[in-house]
Formats: sequence, structure tokens, C-alpha cells
Amino acid sequence: MPRRKKSKKNHYFTQVHEDAIVKYASTEDRELRSKLYEEYIQPAFDDMVDKIIYTYRFTTLPNIDYLRADCKVWLTTILNKYDPNKGSKAFSYFSVVTKNWFIHKVKRTKKRLQTEIFMEDVLNEVDENLISDELSYYDKRSEVEFWMSLNSEIDTWDSFMVKENEKKVLMAVRILLDSAEQIEIFNKKAIYLYLREITGLNTKQVVNNLNKLRKRYRTFKTKWENSEI
Repeated sequence: MPRRKKSKKNHYFTQVHEDAIVKYASTEDRELRSKLYEEYIQPAFDDMVDKIIYTYRFTTLPNIDYLRADCKVWLTTILNKYDPNKGSKAFSYFSVVTKNWFIHKVKRTKKRLQTEIFMEDVLNEVDENLISDELSYYDKRSEVEFWMSLNSEIDTWDSFMVKENEKKVLMAVRILLDSAEQIEIFNKKAIYLYLREITGLNTKQVVNNLNKLRKRYRTFKTKWENSEI
């Protein structure tokens, strides 16, 4: 009979670290908490987060270095919520919540990227078949940097919007970008429907005012691609 492979034990999250977390959660002594965190908990969390990122391939997330650090900070905020009396080991508990934290980020990123691609589709008024071509653009540039820069650019467009309908459409575009995670359906037809509902304008009015935004968007994107921004 073939030998059974021995399960790999983690050597960074031992009983010593388990005990440190239990002590941390059960004391109000700030000095003791600080000592326990710095000596035992932080090193274990650092290794655990890194291990989970690579095991579940969260390395594909944009801005992963920022997310890694953000997750480690977030773990410190829930340390005192761990209750050893509920039966789960600290390692199991924090591994699960860390994995779920990153899964949530994956869903948010996927939703945001889908939204941004469709919003660019509307602003560019291109066929949906071109979406795959747009993805190569995201491979070249950081999605996060591009959309943060675009949002800042959009904030400056207010001063150029003279007519009331122009302002309504600009406001609606902002709302859609800001609410992307809460919106269930995102395609070109749905976006136009959302824009009509938010602005109270008909399709022709929405399209006419979007054309003015498209010109500014294309100017912005050209500058971005030429590294002028």
C-alpha cells in the first residue's frame, strides 16, 4: 500500500501564537496587548496573510501590495472579537475571515472592472465586441490608477457644464461609478436605463449630453495613454 502523505503543518502559527491571541482577546491591558501583538501575533498574521494570498492566487488582484497591508491592519481591528469558547482555533478562525476578506475584494474588483468597462463603452460608444480589446489596455495600465485619475478629472468638469441637463447627466455618471458595487445588472442597455431614471431625461437628451462628456473623456484618455497625466 502506498504511504499516506503527511499533512503539512504550519510552523508560523503554533500553540504559542494561539495562546497569545487568547490572552490578547481576554485582557484590557494596552501594554500587554501591544507586547503580545508585536512579539507573537503580528509575525503570525504576516505569514498567514502572505500564505493565503499565494495559496488562493489573490496575487492577480490589482494593487495587491496595498490590499495585503490593508488586510493586516483590518485583522488588528477584529482581534478582540475572537472568542475561544466558540470552539474554533484562532488559526482556523483568522484564516477563514482572511480568505473571505480577499474573496470580497475579488468580487468588488470584478464588479468595479465590469462597471468601468461598460462605462467606458458608453463614453466611447463602441460595440461590446471591442471590450476584449479594452482589456489589453488594462494590462498596460493600473486599473486603480486610471479610474482614480478619471474620477479626479470628472470632478473638474462641473465648471464646464453650463446647461441643467449637462449637469444632470454628469451627476448621474458619477452616481453610477460610485454605486457600482450595489448595482446588480451592468450592460450598455442597463446603463442608459439607469441614466434616464436618475436624470429624468429621455434617451435622446441623455445621448446628446453624453456626447459632450465623451469629448472630454477622449481627451483625457489620449493624455493618459501618452503619459501626459
